[in-house]
Amino acid sequence: MINVHKLTVSFAGEDLFSEVSFRLGAGDRVGLIGKNGAGKSTLLRLLSGETQPTSGTIAREKGLRVGYLKQDIDFEKGRTVLEEAYQAFGEIKALEKELERVNQALAERDDYESEAYHDLMVSLSDTTQRYDLIGGYRYEGETEKVLLGLGFKRSDFNAPTETFSGGWRMRIELAKLLLQENDLLLLDEPTNHLDIDSIIWLEEFLQQFQGAVLLVSHDKMFLDRVTNRTIEISLGRIYDYPKPYSEFLELREEIREQQLNAQKNQQREIEQAERLIERFRAKSSKASMAQSLIKKLDKMERIEVDREETGVMSLRFPLSVRPGKVIAELEGLSKAYGDNQVLRDIDLLIERGKKIAFVGQNGQGKTTLARILVGELDHKGTCKLGHNVQLGYFAQNQAEFLDGEKTVEETMVDAADEKSRPRVRDILGSFLFRGEEVEKPVKVLSGGERNRLALARMLLQPFNVLVMDEPTNHLDIASKRVLKEALQHFEGTLILVSHDRDFLQGLTGEVYEFRDGGIKPYLGDIDFYLEQRQAEDFRAIEKRSPESPEGKKQAGTPNDGNGGAAGGADAHANRKRKKSLGNKLGNLESRIHSLEKEIGEIDHQLLMDYDATIAHPGFFDDYQQKKQDLEKLMKQWEAVAAEIEALG
Repeated sequence: MINVHKLTVSFAGEDLFSEVSFRLGAGDRVGLIGKNGAGKSTLLRLLSGETQPTSGTIAREKGLRVGYLKQDIDFEKGRTVLEEAYQAFGEIKALEKELERVNQALAERDDYESEAYHDLMVSLSDTTQRYDLIGGYRYEGETEKVLLGLGFKRSDFNAPTETFSGGWRMRIELAKLLLQENDLLLLDEPTNHLDIDSIIWLEEFLQQFQGAVLLVSHDKMFLDRVTNRTIEISLGRIYDYPKPYSEFLELREEIREQQLNAQKNQQREIEQAERLIERFRAKSSKASMAQSLIKKLDKMERIEVDREETGVMSLRFPLSVRPGKVIAELEGLSKAYGDNQVLRDIDLLIERGKKIAFVGQNGQGKTTLARILVGELDHKGTCKLGHNVQLGYFAQNQAEFLDGEKTVEETMVDAADEKSRPRVRDILGSFLFRGEEVEKPVKVLSGGERNRLALARMLLQPFNVLVMDEPTNHLDIASKRVLKEALQHFEGTLILVSHDRDFLQGLTGEVYEFRDGGIKPYLGDIDFYLEQRQAEDFRAIEKRSPESPEGKKQAGTPNDGNGGAAGGADAHANRKRKKSLGNKLGNLESRIHSLEKEIGEIDHQLLMDYDATIAHPGFFDDYQQKKQDLEKLMKQWEAVAAEIEALG
């Protein structure tokens, strides 16, 4: 497909990478990895033909169709989502115009026996045949299928693209690429703006894709599930292995160990030869032997060990002051954007020390609630912060607010106060901005470098509650690992909006899913949430199937003639009852979780020190009461769950 030979790219006299060579063939699914600023996006632009290398060649097969998904995209205003997606079918749309022209011409003529009329009929036949051959009667259905897979609703299809956020526009562009039947897809961080459901859908799509894929991603799990080959750009060189990311790391380490051992053995051989040369050089009878050893050393190809980029940012989030037990209390909180009711009657209590993940499809209110918590948005209902709460906020588009004309250091100095200003250089150094790099204009930084700078700015102000909205977008894998470790050690309260499953694993203990204006708690980590949601999805699919009674009702089966008003009132009452039961179920789950934890701790104490534990007065009575309470709660939970199931 593509053959890259001795490719070199230089900026301001310095090589970004030098004499890089590799080949992409059919069936390759390549993960392109490397630190922020290593040149990954530059390499994609070169392969797409957007830019040219300093030297070297890129040979493409004749007729190769390449689809390129950039990080930053532009749309023509005035098109709807469907119209923009249909741009993937250039030939089909041109043929539709031709068919319309020919049919119009035929309708206006009555000279049925003329040669001109005959020519029009031949043109109609040929055009219709070509239209059918390239999928003219299928493309609309395929487009809807892909858009729905990427999270769009049918009600979105006729909305103008300019009314959507950058993340949703990215999905439209991704839909176009997936519909074009390209031979090679170049995807630059395709998961950055996708929620978990859409990422899973994209994984399945790419696994079945017949062409080749080269993608830049910092999502370790996504790379492992999609790719079968890894190319790493490191210190101007590339390392190419036929393994997905995790296996690549293991293989890379094994190869480095072998290189180190071989280098040590060679060094011993060199030292032995040098000692013999020194000994023989002074003796005329051994001089020829010394010269022979010298020639042997000159010809010896020295074993090199693959260099590693060991520089990683150093990050810790210090706690400012200890807040009260309650961080935030929300009662009846609602938020709407025009007719779009994003949040409805939210009741939520956030306690000190909790590490919470906000998840759910885009547009369900995760970022909205995060902005309400930090005081950026007005709302209905109450949102009361607790005693001594000091909020730190990292917005999803934080890096976009940086002034591109300012230098890295100026950006930090402008955000600092008198106390933090002397620490600016130290903080920048810990985020890998050292020496002359602090004089770089922000506009020349890569997406990941801008995110690092935005994180560095956060440390200039004190906080004890950290609200972070998609902080891992554009961060390389090493930086994500450092950020995750810092958040794990953070002693304050964490509220994290993220779609990155690997990043969330082991980081948060509670998950709140945003759906249909409400939030539902899952008292476990992200793996527990995904396990539960998959089961829920299957039940939902079953209920929506046309064969089921619920599916027939949803599909619009006629009622018994009693009219829509009564049915609407019943449906409204049904929804209210289900919402009430859902809140009750969530409360029961929370109480069950707390009791199970208490009983588990007591069981652990009995195991560790039985005599000391039972010595407490009333121990057994209290222990038995907790077990009885747990049994009652479980029965209540079963009853409420059964009622919800009965309501459908």
